[in-house]
Amino acid sequence: MSTSNLVVRRLAGALAAAGLMGATAAQAGEVEVLHWWTSGGEAKAATALKGKLLALGHTWRDFAVAGGGGDSAMTVLKSRVVSGNAPAAAQIKGPSIQEWAREGVLAPIDDVAKANNWDTLLPKSIADGLKYKGSYVAAPVNVHRVNWLWANPAVFQKAGVKVPTTWDEFFTAAEALKKAGVIPVAHGGQNWQDFTTFEAVALGVGGTDFYKKALVQLDQGTLKSATMEKVLATFKKVKDYTDRNAAGRDWNLATAMVINGQAGMQIMGDWAKGEFLAAGKVPGKDFVCSPAPGTGKAYTYNVDSFAMFKLKNDANVKAQKDLAAAIMSPEFQEVFNLNKGSIPVRLNMDLAKFDDCAKQSSADFVASSKSGALLPSIAHGMAAPSAAEGAIKDAVSQFWNTDKMTPKEAMDRIASAAKQK
Repeated sequence: MSTSNLVVRRLAGALAAAGLMGATAAQAGEVEVLHWWTSGGEAKAATALKGKLLALGHTWRDFAVAGGGGDSAMTVLKSRVVSGNAPAAAQIKGPSIQEWAREGVLAPIDDVAKANNWDTLLPKSIADGLKYKGSYVAAPVNVHRVNWLWANPAVFQKAGVKVPTTWDEFFTAAEALKKAGVIPVAHGGQNWQDFTTFEAVALGVGGTDFYKKALVQLDQGTLKSATMEKVLATFKKVKDYTDRNAAGRDWNLATAMVINGQAGMQIMGDWAKGEFLAAGKVPGKDFVCSPAPGTGKAYTYNVDSFAMFKLKNDANVKAQKDLAAAIMSPEFQEVFNLNKGSIPVRLNMDLAKFDDCAKQSSADFVASSKSGALLPSIAHGMAAPSAAEGAIKDAVSQFWNTDKMTPKEAMDRIASAAKQK
């Protein structure tokens, strides 16, 4: 039996046990779901969501658009909405949810949220991001920790160094890996991957308060500060330890380089863990998950959500609401996140089946939410308006790819980009 069929069968059994099956033929509708989960671990997770809807008696129409950062998917979505043919649900997150809601195209799902106690099951900061004018318009699937460093322990042992927890240790390790004949840092030269690395450096070098002021509040003084100059210099130094073939490489291919020992480490969110697990690797043995250097007490998050678009067909509206309810059910939260590499967004979930990386992520998620160090990821659409985020992302990649650009010049470009509305 294929893995996909097995996931669907297991979900059907779990749903039947939970009493969530039972959409009759008269109630059955179709949900067209736009997402960008196309790599190995992600595709298994998407299959889990499909299985959930099939088990409820509905029809699932997959609308997958490849591209790890979701930029391509958003371009396609805009054309569909403009033409009056929006999907039932689309993978949207952060301030973009409110931007779509302001256009009047999203459907409120407060009845589903209230019936299933979402306000008590979600951290307030997460719940607020799913609402527009007090009404839920999106359902959250998971929580990804973005500030992770992934490492191959066998490669590090060969080089005679430990997995770094500070930026000084990072560059010491990178130099040792290089001398051992290994690519120190696996990287994909795409702007969102550059931005992910930049964000980790900004938090690790600048700290929580700096990150909030610079990348959430977009404070001009902080964006032009001496600390930002140091962040940019450190960020550019990371590039020295990537390989010449990085340009255009997809993130999962960079992860594969760490998996097969071609590279020592990768800075990437915990969706990378799904690739290690799909390859049969065991956390703590075959790979190491560690907070990115200097970020151990902070947590940058990326919450995948499905925004619900207004539909006219009653059966499809019912299917859409069933989709929203299914997404937040404990059964789905467990199966989905076990496949995706992320952790459940529901509080107080049983994590017995989850690995040590997920358990650490969950503990740090709770701790950082209490300490004020739970931070939205600007690189993954959680922190800034889309126009400013896109402009800053472009400025960061220009600096990464332009050898003669100084940190001061990059700083001015980033500060200017932050003014985009």
